[in-house]
Amino acid sequence: MTDNAAPPVAPLVTGAEIARLAGVTRAAVSNWRRRYDDFPAPAGGGANSPLYALAEVQEWLDRQRKGQEVSPEVELWQAMRAVYGEQMVEGLAQVAAVLAGETGPGLPDDVVTRVQGLAQIESPVDLVNGLTDRFMDSARRTGSDQVTPERVVRAVCHFAPELASDATVFDPACGIGVLLLSLASEAGMRCRGQEMDADSARFAQLRADLLGRSGVRIVSGDSLRADQWPDLKADLVVCDPPAGVTEWGREELLLDARWDLGTPSKAEGELAWLQHAYAHTAPGGHVLMVMPASVAYRKAGRRIRAELVRRGIVRQVIALPPGTATSHALPVHLWCLQRPVSPGVADTGHTVRMVDLTDNSPDGDLEPRSDQVADVPLIELLDDTVDLTPGNHLRSRHRDFPGEYADLRKELEDQVRRLAALLPGLVPGGGPGSLDGATTSVADLARAGLVAYDGPEPVSASEQLDTDYLQGFLRSSANARRSTSASGSYRLDGRGSRIPRMGIDEQRRYGSAFRALTAFEEGMRKVDELSRQLAEVARDGLATGALAPEE
Repeated sequence: MTDNAAPPVAPLVTGAEIARLAGVTRAAVSNWRRRYDDFPAPAGGGANSPLYALAEVQEWLDRQRKGQEVSPEVELWQAMRAVYGEQMVEGLAQVAAVLAGETGPGLPDDVVTRVQGLAQIESPVDLVNGLTDRFMDSARRTGSDQVTPERVVRAVCHFAPELASDATVFDPACGIGVLLLSLASEAGMRCRGQEMDADSARFAQLRADLLGRSGVRIVSGDSLRADQWPDLKADLVVCDPPAGVTEWGREELLLDARWDLGTPSKAEGELAWLQHAYAHTAPGGHVLMVMPASVAYRKAGRRIRAELVRRGIVRQVIALPPGTATSHALPVHLWCLQRPVSPGVADTGHTVRMVDLTDNSPDGDLEPRSDQVADVPLIELLDDTVDLTPGNHLRSRHRDFPGEYADLRKELEDQVRRLAALLPGLVPGGGPGSLDGATTSVADLARAGLVAYDGPEPVSASEQLDTDYLQGFLRSSANARRSTSASGSYRLDGRGSRIPRMGIDEQRRYGSAFRALTAFEEGMRKVDELSRQLAEVARDGLATGALAPEE
């Protein structure tokens, strides 16, 4: 314990914690911030996640008769955040050390007193689990990637293979141990983990000790550069690796024996973690990797993906529902690998199961429907791209090519028939230049108050001017040249454009013809798009055998 001479830092709370203090929803707190001028001003944080002084919030709640007594758990959490701020994992490790009976310099006396007081009314296990839940909730709300999100943990547990009670489970990037301890739930299982952040590794180990998990050993260090488990072969390796990290040590690890499937490029750090995990897998053992969706198709990783497929190592790829990874909006895949019992080249008649759950809710059922699953032969995956994106393989297998072809063909035929009727009836006029005599500029019309700008295109602001007539002449070749800048960009509202002077009845006659031409052009664009879709469906349907030529 330390004797802290520095003045205490005032605890800060988020909007969500104010809601818990007052027993209301987060939306209610947002309304208070807008409605009450005397609501406390932010004392920290950012524009999207402001923090407020706890004392000021309590005083305001009391004045408004909205307050409740602050629980000891909340007081402990706020006291810890006042001391540790963004380094809360260090505080969690120090609290876990106190609960485990360790002595020595660590927590400030005020925090130690609160921990000891809570330990008298609830078990150390409940207290450390409660703090872990608060930390995970805080990480989720701030978009932090310090811990594996609960939805990802749930998905990994759902798709994990059944393990023997004495199995060995390994996580080479275990963070605070949430994923590792969730999967290895049996007390007799051996759990091994490594984590680069020393505070996270320490907290994970102390939490496991408090939970009575004697088979858990977690060490700190960089798994890729300084593997602390070189001889470990596990029955299951799970990993939620750092995403998008380019400085993972490629230059110093170029000749590493772990790159059996190919040396990953600098941009493919996730595939380095995958091969590290695979190197620690026993024959017949499994690997579950949480991967960004882009790893499934990026050009730089094609060779490694091809080896995973060719050797029969990758068994299943699951595209998880959007929102599963709460720290970011990127799609997430779960790659399920298995090391063959006997090494050798896989039979290309085998398949990889593709599961696409992207239409599901992130909190919904993870068991896929029949139309969300496809067993894809290895030979189909071994093309120029080796794309392992589930959706790309499911769409071609579950499409109703005959129905799509028939519907698109009928729609195209109907659209072509309508095109001729859209063309306006036109007769010879007075000849080229016959309307050039009496003209007026758009600038003059705007100064007279006859033209307004509702969006990018000018419209009539008077009964004396027809909008279709105005816009039709503005789109003519002559006015298009006047409205085109030196850089080649075109603006329909060119003030220098000129239109002929006509009475309103004549304007409406021309406007009707211009309106019909616009509808014709839109119909042509629709025909062009339908033609493209129809040709694509016909070609793919013929290639897959779903369609055949008429006899």
